[in-house]
Amino acid sequence: MKDKATKLTINTSFDVYSSADDLPEEEQELLRKAKKAVKTAYAPYSGFNVGAAILLNNGKVVTGNNQENAAYPSGLCAERVALFYANASYPNVGVKTIAVSVKSNTQVITEPVSPCGSCRQVIAEYENLYGAPIRIIMSGETGKVYVSESIENLLPLVFNKKHLK
Repeated sequence: MKDKATKLTINTSFDVYSSADDLPEEEQELLRKAKKAVKTAYAPYSGFNVGAAILLNNGKVVTGNNQENAAYPSGLCAERVALFYANASYPNVGVKTIAVSVKSNTQVITEPVSPCGSCRQVIAEYENLYGAPIRIIMSGETGKVYVSESIENLLPLVFNKKHLK
């Protein structure tokens, strides 16, 4: 019997900047705030510190960082800390951009690090809630910066509320 499957090809695209200095000034500032949030992350177990800064549609910026817990998985990632704080503090205000940065206690991270799967799903939820894409800026400690215009580039075939009807 012949295989009747067809192929589905999914393409994603990112803007790649050689350094944060090449970003527009507003995004450089947002990334600086994410890097500042890295410094106060609570990551005694992994030594992998993550900071996030969110620019809201009203111009406010909120930050978050990862919070680990010995009772894994009770901790929370920086992106979700910042997103949940933003929505709790500024309900009904959409998210324009999120910047994410990292620092490891054991190595220098030279490549951009993207949000984990759970954070991707939460970003997708907020895109869906506010009906607009969220620009995502991803960096390591040094080097290139990746920018995505929407979570759809990081989470193709996204699961959202349309699947629950």
